[in-house]
Amino acid sequence: MTTPTAYTALAERFTRLYRYYHLHAIASWDQATMMPPKGNEARAAALAELQVLIHRTLTEPGLAGQIAAAEEESLGEMERANLREIRRSWEQANLLPESLVEAKALAGSRCEHAWRTQRPANDWQGFLANFREVVRLSREEAQRLAEASGLSPYDALMDKYEPGMTSAAIESVFTDVKSWLPGLIRQVRERQAGETVLQPVGPFPVESQRALGLDVMKLLGFDFDGGRLDVSVHPFCGGVAEDVRITTRYREDDFVQSLMGIVHETGHARYEQGLPRDWLSQPVGLARSMGVHESQSLSFEMQLGRSPAFLELIAPLVRRHLSEQEAFSAANLARLYTRVQPGFIRVDADELTYPAHIILRFEIERALIEGEIEAEDIPALWDEKMQAYLGVDTRGNFTNGCLQDIHWTDGSFGYFPSYTLGAMYAAQYFATLRRQQPDLDTQIAAGNLAPVFDWLDRNIWSQGSRWQTDELVERATGEALNPAHFRAHLELRYLG
Repeated sequence: MTTPTAYTALAERFTRLYRYYHLHAIASWDQATMMPPKGNEARAAALAELQVLIHRTLTEPGLAGQIAAAEEESLGEMERANLREIRRSWEQANLLPESLVEAKALAGSRCEHAWRTQRPANDWQGFLANFREVVRLSREEAQRLAEASGLSPYDALMDKYEPGMTSAAIESVFTDVKSWLPGLIRQVRERQAGETVLQPVGPFPVESQRALGLDVMKLLGFDFDGGRLDVSVHPFCGGVAEDVRITTRYREDDFVQSLMGIVHETGHARYEQGLPRDWLSQPVGLARSMGVHESQSLSFEMQLGRSPAFLELIAPLVRRHLSEQEAFSAANLARLYTRVQPGFIRVDADELTYPAHIILRFEIERALIEGEIEAEDIPALWDEKMQAYLGVDTRGNFTNGCLQDIHWTDGSFGYFPSYTLGAMYAAQYFATLRRQQPDLDTQIAAGNLAPVFDWLDRNIWSQGSRWQTDELVERATGEALNPAHFRAHLELRYLG
């Protein structure tokens, strides 16, 4: 029997970790979809225990020597990339004490569970009771990560979701967006004021909406032998590559958002289902970053899903499942799905106003983590920025204001910029795709989506974390992130 190399031993350890992550993902999915309310305290404790087990597996003292020894071994390109990601995971885990990992997991589960009833009750004060602890623990985590990395506390948290990105770079991009977005929104709204848009007449039974969503998922290539669709308070994609769980939520008076929610989450799911199977148990086989992940969901929802060509393709499905009415013509669906109207809810926002929601959250959460504001200050800042950026009055409306998102309940600070980064990456991908295949929209309208899926699979899905984000994007499109493609896409779709 040969003695395992240091790299082999590390790979075996990370295979075990992947199995722990698998269990954590499915238990978390169940917590958000199926678990009865009285199960939350026990589930929170079980998930926290699993987080502690993962942390212990990542921080065993012998790992330092194994990683150092593996770096001296003769490895192939993928093994070398995997070792880079292993080192990153190990370094980050060792910066946090086990007690903090456990406390943050427990606080997040409690806060998120209570939020489910506090949000509809407009209960900001009740929410604060749990949220203050989430903020305290997130600040402690941020400070520990920052001291070791030399980053600011907020940047240290953002680095977990978007490695290598800084708030200075995000602020530069967002400042540019704020310089042209309000004017573009005004122009588009003035143009659309003269359009006639037929509003679909409901009700739209949940079962009919679900059947429509399942047919659209099939069209988008979702593998139902490796995943499923369910309902949750907040739509999400969870599970693991071999067992992807996506969720949506339904309203019988409005099918529009639920359908695009399914398209969005299917984009996440196809990325997971397309990751390199031979490497799934290793860090190099996982999704590159949350910005890249969001680029997949927004490639599906915004670039593909709201395009006139795709809406022409699915219009017969909409009529088959929901009813024969003129509002479900392809042309009217295109007007419905490109209607620009500033509103309260981020996940329901149109493509043009959506970035303003993200900029608002980025500015608030950065100030919160950096200690410039406290949790109690959020509603006033929220009201001020919603009025300034979107002209929407949220005073006293916590349900549709600062309580609307799930992300802060578990301390996912630093995640929100990924959404607009993802929209920018997606615009850049499709600019490249259309340059390479000028008849792309004709093919989509005819039902041939293979050019989109094949390009994403070849350039993004199959690459996992082989390349760091800038290199991944540059290899796919010929340049690093270029926000000009995002602006050009919006101007062409809404004013072209």
